[in-house]
Amino acid sequence: MWMQRVAVGWLAWDLTGSAFWVGLVAFADLAPAVVVSPLAGAVADRVDRLALSVLTQIAIGAQAALIAGLTAAGWMTVGLLLALEILGGTAAAFAQPARQSLLPGVVPRADLPSSVAVNSLVFNVARFVGPALAGAVILLWGVAPAVACNALAYGFAAASLLLLRVAPDARRGHPASKSLLAEMADGIAYVARHPGLGPVLLFAALSGVLLRGLQEILPPFVERLFQGGPDSLAILTAAFGVGALASGLTLAARGRLAGTTRIAILAVAAQALATAAFVSTSAFALGVLCAAAMGAMASLHGIAVQTLVQSASDPAMRGRVLAVWGLITRAGPAAGALALGAAGEAFGMAWPVYAAALLALGVVAWGLSVGGRAAAVLERGE
Repeated sequence: MWMQRVAVGWLAWDLTGSAFWVGLVAFADLAPAVVVSPLAGAVADRVDRLALSVLTQIAIGAQAALIAGLTAAGWMTVGLLLALEILGGTAAAFAQPARQSLLPGVVPRADLPSSVAVNSLVFNVARFVGPALAGAVILLWGVAPAVACNALAYGFAAASLLLLRVAPDARRGHPASKSLLAEMADGIAYVARHPGLGPVLLFAALSGVLLRGLQEILPPFVERLFQGGPDSLAILTAAFGVGALASGLTLAARGRLAGTTRIAILAVAAQALATAAFVSTSAFALGVLCAAAMGAMASLHGIAVQTLVQSASDPAMRGRVLAVWGLITRAGPAAGALALGAAGEAFGMAWPVYAAALLALGVVAWGLSVGGRAAAVLERGE
């Protein structure tokens, strides 16, 4: 997946030479979550979650195969790329709540904080290795082989899911009692009314829009700030992964809920400062260090919020709550990428990032003001 993300971003830049189009392609992959995620969560709460996970992995692999094939044949256009990224984003929106809802059925509740962190470690090891491989593959053989690797990998992912032993109550949702739309509305209302989940997810949404977009449109920053190419892009993306890996190891070793809400909030403050520093330098080595710090803090925040969501959600609502979390993690960066891409064309790459970082610090101040009350609810299950 990370090989494909790097390859698709570079492909969009190669096809258009426009930061706006790179942002729009990133938006096309992530934005379907806005429409689909609430419905996907309702589906995940009423069907066999393992079967749904397998089907979505197959769909994502097929999308990767199409991108690779069209690119290799020389038929790819930015319009086709946008359409395929929308299809892939839709499949991923269904995959996320189904797959993540399985975790409490695989490990005991006491091990859930560490397990969420370990799950993130696996993701971020891939985030470190994938871009490094992508840079080499793109440099030597082009974009199509890098994307084709993802098609093959999702075939393995679909097969390996069938080997999981999942507790029956986590594998299957509740019997259908209402329409899908009614259950979707129930899930949104549950999150909105919850004294802990509502504030922490709103905080995550605001910070995601403001700070995560830069990582989705790295190619223009690589070329304009550092005068780099695919190799520099791979190094920077890998640096995000190395930072995320280090912070994930820290939370995995921590293994407890107490203080997790405060970690989620303060990590965003550090991420905002690292993001501002990233666009303040043309020294590539310093940019790599800032990217590692950004990755570390984004990972701390994401693992902390997901742990709280997994622990505090009613099991009958878990798929729908995780769908809201999936919406935030996908739609937030998508909106941020689109805004940064458009603003970057008008004002240069640095000033829109400074403005976003400053607004994020304001969000942190609000988060600290409500975090104590939210923590009392979210962390009481320890």
